[in-house]
Amino acid sequence: MNKKKYILLSLLLFGLAVSCKKENRETQSKVSSHVMTKEQQDKLTGEAVLKDFMEGNKRFQDEIVNVRDHTKHIGKLVTGQFPKAMVVSCSDNRVSVDDIFDQGLGDIFEGRVAGNFVDEDVLGSIEFACVVAGARLVVVMGHQHCEAVKAAIDNVRFGNITATLYRLRPAVNISLSFSGMKNSKNNEFIKLVSENNVRIALNDIRTKSPILKEMEDNGKIKIVGTLYNPAHGTLEFVK
Repeated sequence: MNKKKYILLSLLLFGLAVSCKKENRETQSKVSSHVMTKEQQDKLTGEAVLKDFMEGNKRFQDEIVNVRDHTKHIGKLVTGQFPKAMVVSCSDNRVSVDDIFDQGLGDIFEGRVAGNFVDEDVLGSIEFACVVAGARLVVVMGHQHCEAVKAAIDNVRFGNITATLYRLRPAVNISLSFSGMKNSKNNEFIKLVSENNVRIALNDIRTKSPILKEMEDNGKIKIVGTLYNPAHGTLEFVK
């Protein structure tokens, strides 16, 4: 086989492989018309929702997420909401919570703020999600390459962002025993600070909200921490 024919054959095989992969994703993806009802929510447990979310994240990584028509779903949610979970995440536009967990409209009660910290307002939102709206799972989700964490490491100060970043300083301070370079250019240090920030948020939920702590102790809700990697779409648990 001459070189020209070999190149043409290689291109043809590559095209077939790409086409098959795309067809496989489209075949496995499903069009979902489901919207959570009160009856279905009542049967959920925090553990079951967490399993559902991790399976959804695997679909997200494999590019076989469910296809949803939100214009049809929104009408079904006008009279009420029955979320599976409350997710506290960063407001970073690379962190799309519904997509990351492959969940539909109405499935997640979201609290988004730069740096995914927990203050009085966020605590109130979590309590509303769990006590009033019936969410069974609380997820605090930090993420790698977080610009808010980087700014906190650099001790950035201007406008109202000064007060926002002040909320992240405790995570920076407890990470100073790190043996490597402690600056915003070291991804390992950024990751450690992001993980510690999630740990602080988890602790704040449990110590500053007796309501949520009691619900967790009684098995009514499950509270977990995660760290999302935008580069790969993967999640790590943070304890």
